[in-house]
Amino acid sequence: MARPSLTGALLLGGASSRFGSAKALALLDGETLAERAWRTLGELCQERLAVGKRADGLRVPFPLVDDGTRLRAPLAGVVAALRKASYELCVVLPVDCPLVTPEALEALVEGCQGVDLACPQTGPLPGVYRASALPVLERHLAGGRLALREALAELEVRRVPLDPALLVNVNTRQDLDRLRSGGR
Repeated sequence: MARPSLTGALLLGGASSRFGSAKALALLDGETLAERAWRTLGELCQERLAVGKRADGLRVPFPLVDDGTRLRAPLAGVVAALRKASYELCVVLPVDCPLVTPEALEALVEGCQGVDLACPQTGPLPGVYRASALPVLERHLAGGRLALREALAELEVRRVPLDPALLVNVNTRQDLDRLRSGGR
């Protein structure tokens, strides 16, 4: 069976409060975290969306889809991405997961057959969301229940084991320094 067409969504709407400046613009191996994630999504997806807050004034070299809320929650970005996506499957990658590979995302795509969401063992992001997840996620967003993990109880979810080293999350400058020095 041929792989379906995919929308890739890069989440850029975080406050970066622990990092101290916009994580998306931090450099790793000569490119910003935003450019790195955008490239990764481009290796897999026919359509790419960068979702965040225009009011942040983040200077990225691609168009930004505003998530339409004042909330700082990944749920708002996922909902905005699914609303805008041209395809049934949306590969969602947060900007602060710089080691995720196209191959890891491909494993999530394969895992999303017949379910609303395929995600790694660590939680809902990165993940491949099917359009069928949108009503549940919209309901949670409208009700102010912003924890993406809570919505999973109402979705059909498949956990896809991925190498934990690929799922490293950059929350602080120290996290980024560890990656730059070859640590995880």
